[in-house]
Amino acid sequence: MNMKKNNAPIGVFDSGVGGLTVAREIIRQLPQESIIYFGDTARVPYGNKSKETIIRYARQIVRFLKTKNVKAIVVACNTASAFALDTIEKELDIPVIGVVKPGAKSAIENTKNKRIGIIGTEGTIKSELYAEYIHSIDPEISVIGKACPLFVPLVEEGMLHDSVTDEIASRYLAELKKKNIDSLILGCTHYPLLRSTVGKIMGPKVNLVNPAYETAISLDALLRQNGICAEEDAEPKYEFYVSDAADKFKEFANSIMPFHTDMINQINIEEY
Repeated sequence: MNMKKNNAPIGVFDSGVGGLTVAREIIRQLPQESIIYFGDTARVPYGNKSKETIIRYARQIVRFLKTKNVKAIVVACNTASAFALDTIEKELDIPVIGVVKPGAKSAIENTKNKRIGIIGTEGTIKSELYAEYIHSIDPEISVIGKACPLFVPLVEEGMLHDSVTDEIASRYLAELKKKNIDSLILGCTHYPLLRSTVGKIMGPKVNLVNPAYETAISLDALLRQNGICAEEDAEPKYEFYVSDAADKFKEFANSIMPFHTDMINQINIEEY
């Protein structure tokens, strides 16, 4: 077993800052693993782009991450998981995991009445990828999707506990509340930061599924399966890269990550 390879970092990428919720969960669940994070802040949001464009972006990011000798890749973006994961999986010689399947699996395992809700960006909801995947496992489950496009900018403005956010959330979720769902997938990486707000509105009977957490747990299984877990005594390193607006990214990262980071590296992703 190659110890050096085992202590290689995990590549995590997202269209922007949202994937930090996934990185945060990986750090909590797998504290010995190193992470190279890339946020495509120059080209965010992905939610309104075509499948072809997102595949092109994902390929560039994967090429960049490969230059950092990552041992596995986490596509910490629902839209990119929906549109590009299958393609890059075929092209990669290292394990890759997205955020859609782990979240969907958890919802399927936990629903009692076979009615699952999903909130996400326009792109994620329109792609119906969650619904397709859930139906491929259990065709009897009803999947009710609701796009919540204003959640991302509210989170990025830091308005996590704000009356404006509460008001918008209750409007978005009013429809879902009538649908008798018992599980709700937070189908966008920004949404776990609004978990308490969504939970308050949906009430205690609705199980909220956080794909960031489920992805970290699935990643652990994937690393074990491939025999590439970091050594117990490995010294984890965390590096952050963005394609634009490093200062804004740093401010957001420091508001949600369990440690303070000063170094955000800006790169030109179009060169990859």
